[in-house]
Amino acid sequence: MTVEERLADIRQRISKAEQDAGRAAGAVTLVAVSKTFDADAIRPVIAMGQRIFGENRVQEAQGKWPDLRAETPDLELHLIGPLQSNKASDAVALFDVIETVDREKIARALAAEAERQARRLRFYVQVNIGLEPQKAGISPSDTRDFVAFCRQDLKLDVEGLMCIPPADENPGPYFALLAKLAAASGVERLSMGMSGDFDTAIAFGATSVRVGSAIFGAR
Repeated sequence: MTVEERLADIRQRISKAEQDAGRAAGAVTLVAVSKTFDADAIRPVIAMGQRIFGENRVQEAQGKWPDLRAETPDLELHLIGPLQSNKASDAVALFDVIETVDREKIARALAAEAERQARRLRFYVQVNIGLEPQKAGISPSDTRDFVAFCRQDLKLDVEGLMCIPPADENPGPYFALLAKLAAASGVERLSMGMSGDFDTAIAFGATSVRVGSAIFGAR
């Protein structure tokens, strides 16, 4: 399949998952994860009307997105990978949405940079939904308080929660837990589900899914 055919297939699958879950058409946003792919690989996806993309690394994104945005100004870029505080300035300058706010230090750095640059970004708190030691994220039990801290103390526009469930486990219970945490925290958006499990995520209330390899192919 070509990248255009794969993108069309993913769009159809999202639409079917919305319908199967009794959700409104268009309720779920597709974030096309373009990490490791160069600008020439991304342009056909833009030409198909995709406007929201996700990248894992600030430095890699800096190498391709300024030119792509000059060509297509209405693109929206999400940071979906880990962020070090020394990259906060670059991240705030480049991205529209940062989905990986996972600790107080980075939240403070982002708040300071957003104020300094007079940029209003949107943020997601990353939750370590399976309490896995190798993964970043706020623990589920701390999520409500951390969201409140980011919103009230730092004035960050936290619009949702993000998670990556444990591999090789049924993701459904983890997606259900994230939805419960979002309701308790007073946020409306859920970034959950990737190439292998986005159908399940949509059934549990995902408002955006992060799909990369199923669109762009193997890395």
